[in-house]
Amino acid sequence: MRYSRILACLGLLAGLAACRQSQAPSLPTPAADEPAPTFSVVEADIASIQQAMHDGALSSRELVQAYLDRIAAIDDAGPHLSAVIEINPDALSEADQRDAERRQQHVRGPLHGIAVLLKDNIDATPMINSAGSLALADNRPADDAFVVARLREAGAVILGKTNLSEWANFRSTHSSSGWSGRGGQTRNPYVLDRSPCGSSAGTGSAIAASLASVGVGTETDGSVICPSAVAGLVGIKPTVGLVSRDGIIPISASQDTAGPMARTVADATALLGAMAGSDAADPATAAADQRGARDYRAHLKPDGLRGARIGVLRKSMGFHPGVDAVIEQAIAQLRAAGAEVVDATITTQGKWDDSEFEVLLYEFKDGMAQYLAGTNSPHKTLADLIAFNTAHADTEMPWFGQEIFIMAEGKGPLSDAAYLKARDDARRLAGPEGIDAALAAQNLDALLAPATGPAWPVDWVNGDHFLGAGYGAAAVAGYPSVTVPAGNVHGLPVGVVFLGPAWSEGRLIELAYGYEQVSHARKPPQYVPTLPVPL
Repeated sequence: MRYSRILACLGLLAGLAACRQSQAPSLPTPAADEPAPTFSVVEADIASIQQAMHDGALSSRELVQAYLDRIAAIDDAGPHLSAVIEINPDALSEADQRDAERRQQHVRGPLHGIAVLLKDNIDATPMINSAGSLALADNRPADDAFVVARLREAGAVILGKTNLSEWANFRSTHSSSGWSGRGGQTRNPYVLDRSPCGSSAGTGSAIAASLASVGVGTETDGSVICPSAVAGLVGIKPTVGLVSRDGIIPISASQDTAGPMARTVADATALLGAMAGSDAADPATAAADQRGARDYRAHLKPDGLRGARIGVLRKSMGFHPGVDAVIEQAIAQLRAAGAEVVDATITTQGKWDDSEFEVLLYEFKDGMAQYLAGTNSPHKTLADLIAFNTAHADTEMPWFGQEIFIMAEGKGPLSDAAYLKARDDARRLAGPEGIDAALAAQNLDALLAPATGPAWPVDWVNGDHFLGAGYGAAAVAGYPSVTVPAGNVHGLPVGVVFLGPAWSEGRLIELAYGYEQVSHARKPPQYVPTLPVPL
């Protein structure tokens, strides 16, 4: 049995309004005589924000308040994106602390005072962490996830949490990306009736709409890359083990990772540097401090493409003529910038699908029990969550069921021979015999493919209409990938994705930044209700 459609968008409405109302009273508001800031947060990058703060033209408090106002105007009202599921009640006080530090000449780094949104499967006090499920609507973690602690140490202000495909799109074979029982349906800000992809749907739509400076998503297979691509964003899916998974609701210990989502490569790079690092609570990160970097900004080279050898995965193309045209244009731009571009093939493409899905089923059951054991939730096992969904089917399963949950519950322990074989097969086929072999065959720096197709219409009855993508090998191998806006098809963003070997984030950033400097493909969203019907 093949599960490529499920894996493609996997990740790692009333309820949202009620949550916002409960948070609102605790948020301070500016004094009536306080002048409104003249700085516009729309499409503002970290460098311009930091310069404005340095010059005294903007404070972190004013920045955060501007985003809160924009969330109220665009996410709650207006286009009603339903991207932000909860506001951090301490956001303005955190901003005040960063402003006080700046006045004392203590600036922690590029994220000092910068507003960050987090996907709602990441522990961040004092907020709820629910994975979008009503089963965890009262789950308030006692501590921050390791990555959140790192961001706060770097001076970031945690603005709030974003909606997601419930349980990171690992509940049903017929799910709608960006829908959750707690948060409703997140909308794509480019065309509102189109999918935001998943599972980091809320982060993608929120950052595209300038509801925060940058955002954090998580990925198991496509859940950073796909929502970034359909929202005209840069997304970095790191090597598994570069960023700690401590305090993140899991799917797969083999494939899960958090990753930055931003409007520019430079912003995503700054965020990645703050997130990366070894954590004793996540043994997979043991090599992160040695193999990774605390600051990847040295790789922001305008000529990063010069002399590079890039292989195009043409077998990942052909599913949409408009996407193929965008990729051909990207190839021409890469060559014009000094890269050598050749055709390449992952000979094992698709052969890992069945093994991957088997691994995810086993690891999800095991990982969920481990996460729930550390919470105050009455639900302690996957079986408990299945029972909750069954008892609350009217709110949790109005459109699609929990077939994947049930399949996972039927799996045994991680000592099972079937699991161990599937894990080893998936890694080998996607990694050493997949990406590594393709790179070595032609002495390539990276592989290139379309990230995914243009966003499809939201369909709660039939689920996602997924056409194709090029990121799967990196996800299964645990290798890094970076998507960059490349163009559009009928006003819908399309991205390219660069794939590389383990721990090659620096080189991929050089290629992505070099491409961004020659392509300039990102366009801000226009919140179009639907695409016009040709006459």
